[in-house]
Amino acid sequence: MKTLTLFAVVVSPVLVHAQKINFDDVQPGAAAGWTAAVTGKGESKWTVAKDPTAPSAPNVLKQSAEGTYPICLRNETKIKDGFVEVKFKTIAGQEDQAGGVIFRAKDKDNYYIARANALEDNVTIYHTTNGKRVSFKNTKTTVTSNEWHTLRVVFVGNQFTVALDGKQVITATDDQIKDAGQLGLWTKADSVTLFDDFTYGEQ
Repeated sequence: MKTLTLFAVVVSPVLVHAQKINFDDVQPGAAAGWTAAVTGKGESKWTVAKDPTAPSAPNVLKQSAEGTYPICLRNETKIKDGFVEVKFKTIAGQEDQAGGVIFRAKDKDNYYIARANALEDNVTIYHTTNGKRVSFKNTKTTVTSNEWHTLRVVFVGNQFTVALDGKQVITATDDQIKDAGQLGLWTKADSVTLFDDFTYGEQ
């Protein structure tokens, strides 16, 4: 019973504020309200672009530069416990085809990240501290290129639940980052990834 009670708390937090950003109320170009950066070396290029396949057409947020870990943080956010979800589609990349969500970010070098990788067919959750990324849970699951997926992570205290396309794939605990922080998006290496319907809520 204790395990079932904990599970219910983690996957169904009581939300005080919830928002969805679908990028359709801005013109194609730079993403207003977001800060692009790179964890590591290289570049980060995040732009609002039109895409006819978008879950909420016509616009998506596209990352198309090559860097160690290109990230994009939502300026207004500061959440300790809650959830973050995004729809993503990887469309290119020989080294990697990945998309992820960031939470509890202090800056470009300190945050949690849950990501899915279409070349590796897995989902992984990491903490990144001082620019160093460390995995603390990984699972094999099919992640198809050129297809929209939904990635969601619920974070309450040191408890984390990750779901892909509505199916829970990871439950984990970690105590590395405890304070509230920004939410955002993440890719890796030469991934060209589209994002839509960025949704988040605070417990």
